[in-house]
Parts: sequence; structure tokens; C-alpha cells
Amino acid sequence: MNNFNISIFNNKTFFEIIKEIKLFSKYKINHYEDLNFCLKDAEKGNHIVVFFNKMPDEINKYNFPSILVNKSMDNTNKFSNILNEEIKAPFRIFNFKEKVISAIAKNEFKKNSLISLKGYTIDKNERKIKKNNLELQLSEKEINFLVLFTENKDPVKRNLVLKKVWNYSQETETHTVETHIHRLRKKIFSKFGDSDFIKNNKEGYYI
Repeated sequence: MNNFNISIFNNKTFFEIIKEIKLFSKYKINHYEDLNFCLKDAEKGNHIVVFFNKMPDEINKYNFPSILVNKSMDNTNKFSNILNEEIKAPFRIFNFKEKVISAIAKNEFKKNSLISLKGYTIDKNERKIKKNNLELQLSEKEINFLVLFTENKDPVKRNLVLKKVWNYSQETETHTVETHIHRLRKKIFSKFGDSDFIKNNKEGYYI
């Protein structure tokens, strides 16, 4: 958390204030007048951006934490990115620090929920699989099944899937695994056009 940058957009006075406050001495404090530069730098990682009065329209396209300082907290300033925080002005500086810590914690949680799998990104928190700006909503069982591939170098055996995903005993006679894999293959093909996503051989399933 100590290597985070706090980037202030378009408020030089606030930038100067928190730069001098010991509460924020462990952070690098930046100031930006150019929105494009601010967003590009923040997207590189380890930035929390502070906006005033209004978030930029494109903010939900990005994956860095942000804080909106606003005189009112109404629906006109709501945003969908879960990494964002909002604080009403005027505020106590300790309350602002709490927002910074909260936004950074959300960012760390978000990063820890992401898993890479053969060119795809699995978001365990949102239960989605993503690739090339496309995303597909999955069930909890489907997410847990895909996570098994990241935890095993060898093909995943049917019995292991039954035990880890469905909590069935290895002796259980059921077509649950085959049925769900068939459905998942269809969903992946429909969204991503990938007809070769989940393969299987005598050793088990693999990607």
C-alpha cells in the first residue's frame, strides 16, 4: 500500500495541502492538469486519482481506484466502477485518508480476484471470464471449475471436478460434470467464438 501514488486532477491547492501533510508522507503525490495524461499514468498501476465535483465520463473504462470529492452526493454523480469512492465536501482530512485506504484495499481485492488462463482473464469476484474487451457472466460452479485448471498442471480428472466443485464423492454416478462442461463450451463458443476451449483425453479435461 505504501507504493501508491495519489494523483490530484485539476486542483493545485488541494495537491499542495496534502503534499505537506504527514498523514500522506508514505505516498507519492502527483498533480495533473491534463486529463489524458492523468488517466494514462493511472492505468499503468498503483495510482489512486482524486477528482473534484464530477468524474470523467470514461472513468468506468479504467481499472484504477478513484475518489470523487463532491459538494453533494446525489445520483447525478454515481459511477459503476466498484473501485471508486465518494466523499462530500467539506470533509475532515482523516475522513479523506480513510477513503484513500478503502479505495486502495478495494483495488488490492480486485487484483487478487483476477486469474489468467490461456489468454482469458477470470474474475472470481464478478464471476466473469474476459478476453479482447468481451466478457461472459458465469455461475459460481463454472468459475470454480475453471480455477481448477489454474491450480493443476496436468489434465483435471472427472473425479477431482466432482469433489472440488460439486462436493460429490468420487464413486458418485452422475453426468453432472459432462452436462455442465457441454453447456460451458457452448457459452464460450457463443461469446468468444472459441470452439477449442475445454478439451479432454483419457487423462481428464484441460485447456
